[in-house]
Order: sequence, then structure tokens, then C-alpha cells
Amino acid sequence: MSSRRALKGRRIAVLAADGFEKVELTVPLRALKGAGAKADVVSLRRGRIRGLNLNLPATRVRVDRTVEQASAGDYDGLLVPGGFINPDLLRQSAPARELVREFVENGKPVVTLCHGPWVLASAGVLRGRTLTSWAGIRDDLVNAGATWLDQEVVREGNLTTSRGPQDMAAFIPAMLDAFGAGRLAAQPSESAHGSDPQRNSPPDLVAAATRWAPKLSTVAVAGAGLAALASWTARRSEGRGHGALAKAPSLAR
Repeated sequence: MSSRRALKGRRIAVLAADGFEKVELTVPLRALKGAGAKADVVSLRRGRIRGLNLNLPATRVRVDRTVEQASAGDYDGLLVPGGFINPDLLRQSAPARELVREFVENGKPVVTLCHGPWVLASAGVLRGRTLTSWAGIRDDLVNAGATWLDQEVVREGNLTTSRGPQDMAAFIPAMLDAFGAGRLAAQPSESAHGSDPQRNSPPDLVAAATRWAPKLSTVAVAGAGLAALASWTARRSEGRGHGALAKAPSLAR
């Protein structure tokens, strides 16, 4: 079968929130569509969610469905991109956790990378499973009952994981293979040799990106303040329209 039609007819849910790592959503999404799959971005809210390049604002992506509107029964697989903020928001959402559990427990392929497995840990589906992730969350996954391996891609049953953007060349074909395979066993198959050790130092790239990130300008800070004030004003006007009593927030702290 042509690689451009390998996933024809498959529907994939891409679960993401504000703060997703841009390359971890846009590159896999392009590959899925190139292979003939129909992919929906599922998120915590309607509209457009903001991506990041490490810690800097990046592309916005349009949301197709909210988590309340999505069900594992509507899709053939689930992709959860990473990023520092995105999975932290998702793991605090009960509907997002339930959606992840539904995919895993039904044996449908779940593919994630970087910090994405945080969501799986909070969904309670990692006990006895073997996977990889961004090294910084290794202990969280081990504490959730998983075996963690320091490998570019780990595939076990219906779960396929990768460490992050540095492994994208290996991750994309593994993702396409996983979604092409369909339903697989979701039973744990714990690694015989146990988890690989934690890293001894953080990656220089991330530390440097934070150290040299540009300082927010006075104009940007003022703009954010004006946007917040405009939002409050709109809510206040709407409340008055419905007979609600609204009090202005104190601007002096």
C-alpha cells in the first residue's frame, strides 16, 4: 500500500491544550494527513490553542472538538503531543483523563512523546507498562508504576512512546506503524531488567533557551493588562444584561 494511503479511512484524535510543543503537534499532524488519516485536534476549549517553541510563543492551531465532545469510539487512535505546559493542563482535566483511559482500556493505539506521558500517569493507566518519555519526568512515570527506558522509541502493546523532538525521525514512522496496526493488547508486560537510571544533568539546549529568553517588553505587559481589562469589561456587561450584579476587581495590589 502507498505510504500516502497507508492510513486512509483511519480517524485519529490529537489531544492537546495551550502550551503544546509546536514541532510535536504540527509535524506528526502533517505526517498523519500525508498518510491519508483524518485527524481532529481535541482540546479543553473551543477556538485556537497556542503552541510554544520551548518557552517562546509559536503557532496557534484550530480546535476541532472539545474533550466533552470526543469519545474513543469515534476514533481509531490517540496522539498526545508534549511540551512543558500542555500535558500539565490536560492531566488536571477529568474529561481528558477519562478520554485517555477509554483509548487505553479499549486497546486502541495511543502514541505520545516528551512530557505527554504525564497525562497517562494521571489517567492511571501506566501500572506495569513499559515506555519512554522526556527524561525529566522519568521519576513520575516510575512512581505511577511504569518501567522507563531511555530509548528513542518504545512500543509495547497499544502504547508507543518517544523521548522528544530529538527523536522525531524515529518517532514518525513508529507512530504511523502503530496507527496502522489497529487494536492491540493493552495488558501490562513489564520489562525484565527494570527502569533505566535517571539522567545526571538537564539538557543544555533547554537550560540555554530559558537563560537567553527575551524579557517581556513594557508594551507587551501593558497589552496583556489591557486585554484582561477588556475581558473583565465584557463579562461585566454580559452580567448586567442578565441582571447579575458585578463588582469591579481592585487594580491596586
